[in-house]
Amino acid sequence: MTARIDVNPAAILTARQHIAGIVQPTPLELSRPLSVLLGAEAWLKLELAQVTGSFKLRGAANVLRRLPPNVHVVACSAGNHALGVAHASALTGHAATLVVPATASPAKIAALRRYPVDLRLHGQSYDEAEAEALRLAKVHGWYFISPYNDPMVIAGQGTLAVEVWEALPNVEVLVVAVGGGGLASGVGLWAKAINPQVRIIGVQAAASAAMAAALRAGRVVPVPDGPTLADGLAGGLEADTITLPILQQVLDEVVCVDEAAIMQAMHWLFVEHHLIVEGSGAVPLAALLSGQIGDLRGRRVVVLLCGRNVAAETWQRVIATVSGEAERPRAAT
Repeated sequence: MTARIDVNPAAILTARQHIAGIVQPTPLELSRPLSVLLGAEAWLKLELAQVTGSFKLRGAANVLRRLPPNVHVVACSAGNHALGVAHASALTGHAATLVVPATASPAKIAALRRYPVDLRLHGQSYDEAEAEALRLAKVHGWYFISPYNDPMVIAGQGTLAVEVWEALPNVEVLVVAVGGGGLASGVGLWAKAINPQVRIIGVQAAASAAMAAALRAGRVVPVPDGPTLADGLAGGLEADTITLPILQQVLDEVVCVDEAAIMQAMHWLFVEHHLIVEGSGAVPLAALLSGQIGDLRGRRVVVLLCGRNVAAETWQRVIATVSGEAERPRAAT
């Protein structure tokens, strides 16, 4: 078994070397429509172009490249982390068991079935799937790859920020989705190391906002876990998660967005940029479009669009709902 690592900029640079050949760099695109709306210089980091459709491949690849080849791994996920582990393990040769809630996106489940993994649908929520994955790890002695509570995962996710700063120096504001906090921790550690003055804003779905509540309370606390289009961000937190103290240091603020705002953002990205983005990937833009983030005029802003894996039926419903609202005649005043 490999030794745990400290999470720091050096670990992120090492992770970049480990994931080479599995993870591909993704585009950073200037958004003229968003720049005009915000009065800022707004860029979109298109991590949805990653081969598995999300950033999760980065962390999974870093873990698997550091493990001996005979180690059996187990992971739980609403879909994207499992896809990352499935894709990376197929290339590294590790045996992998993936536990996914039965309620996960059909698109993600269908994609997982294409890989040579032991796929198990268990429970109705992320928390139930995680409990089963942890049980399997304990019973069989398998290595549990947490979607967020693992230094190697966090370091892998941080490589996304390395790409941003290589392509676009002097970023002033970074807007990132927050679930368990692995992505925000990794990119935040790198960003603050490069420029301690950079403003990092985390965005979470209001329907399932465990990390936002933990940051307010200073510890992990129970919160409602409601249904949300941002299913990849939903679920509770491990009580000892290392992401909480990291985010306490690197996040300047956290905002929560409702389902209507997430739908609006998904629709906007399709209309303005012809991009299909899942709810979890759209939450940073949802916060911007709904006016929850201020003091942006004249700033250089990067929005991380971290995933595209949305079921066709869900995406069509979102587009139809928002388009219908836009076309509905307003009552005369």
